[in-house]
Amino acid sequence: MTRLAIFDCDGTLVDSQANICRAVEEAFAEARIAVPPRDAIRRIVGLSLVEAMQALLPDASDADHRVLAQKYKDKFVAMRASGALDEEPLFDGVGALVERLADQGWRLGVATGKSDRGLAHVLSTHGLAHHFVTLQTSDRHPSKPHPSMIEVAIAETGADPARTAMIGDTTYDVMMAVNAGVRAIGVGWGYHSPDELADAGAHSIALEVADLPQHLEA
Repeated sequence: MTRLAIFDCDGTLVDSQANICRAVEEAFAEARIAVPPRDAIRRIVGLSLVEAMQALLPDASDADHRVLAQKYKDKFVAMRASGALDEEPLFDGVGALVERLADQGWRLGVATGKSDRGLAHVLSTHGLAHHFVTLQTSDRHPSKPHPSMIEVAIAETGADPARTAMIGDTTYDVMMAVNAGVRAIGVGWGYHSPDELADAGAHSIALEVADLPQHLEA
């Protein structure tokens, strides 16, 4: 049966916090709302935009959340068009890890709060797009931790749910995996702590990139 490893993107494959924080800060500043601290912004990485704004500004209206989400999109697009985006580097060892898993016969996917365009840019920039056979983004799914992204990835690849793992750095990734009934593997190099991942239900946690294959084979 097909083995499927689904990766989160931001905080798992790439370190994108600088661009995300800047876009949030500029969106809030333009809306004349107090800019949240960066620690708070990093906490919402992985959520879809409206849900992220709800988490950052829980007392605001749904209309305000949607306005802020659009401002964030506009700021990110403007940063990309002007060449002002910082590089979103792969975490050390991730490129080699992806190639190793593909060579071992794993089908690979991504489930991310990024847009289709944002994910395509990251994967093409790092030359990894050809390794991933299913790409699920916020453009076509409810926000994490809803299981939709994982369910569609399994359907697209014909994978066995019992041999499917979701790999991510946030509690949203872990809870999405739990909700989908697949293995949840947390990673220790992203934006939520290992203790938080364990409390959310992670079956195991890889503290280093090099440790991940043994967690997948467990």
